[in-house]
Amino acid sequence: MRHVEESREGATPAPDDPQVVALAAKREQRLLERARGGDREALRDLLTPQADALFSRVILPRTGDRAAAEDILKATMVTAIEKLETFRWEGRSIYFWLRQIAANKVIDHHRRTQRGRKLADRLEREGELVSVAPKASPHPEARLIAQEEQQRNQQRIAVALEAINPRYRKAIELRLIAELPREECARQLEVTVGTFDVLFFRAARAFRRAFGER
Repeated sequence: MRHVEESREGATPAPDDPQVVALAAKREQRLLERARGGDREALRDLLTPQADALFSRVILPRTGDRAAAEDILKATMVTAIEKLETFRWEGRSIYFWLRQIAANKVIDHHRRTQRGRKLADRLEREGELVSVAPKASPHPEARLIAQEEQQRNQQRIAVALEAINPRYRKAIELRLIAELPREECARQLEVTVGTFDVLFFRAARAFRRAFGER
């Protein structure tokens, strides 16, 4: 019996042991204080251990794309570093704060991807702004290459949209993605139809320029 008790005392506690959780939280709090003071090593020790869980539990399952998930993880860490001063310690792991940032980044990713896909489809149909449709081919390898090219173009479109003036972006979204008539686009932008036509022309020009730079 005495041997059993000694073994229990010397055993490694389970990861969900309250004592282990409390010690880990205290360590994170100390690292947080040092990181806020400019200690880069503490910042690395604070954030790096959370990366695997964020990637495998939060980001990758919601994207299904390892390359995109890696980009989102990087963006999550950049945002965390930029906003570290805003994080309020409440006695639990910083992981939960990082998880929310990562989830928001995933949502942003899907919004950009969906918007890019819709715009690419519309551009392909109408031939407006840029040419994005890959040439059709009966060969499987060529079709695969064409599909990959189209995916890259969709990503380029999403990035180009983010790069232009917000008002120009709104004009393109209303006209080409939402497919609203010119009159409704003008109403939502609170301009006349003639002014909207000029705005859309400038938006198209800005988009072409941004798309060509990608």
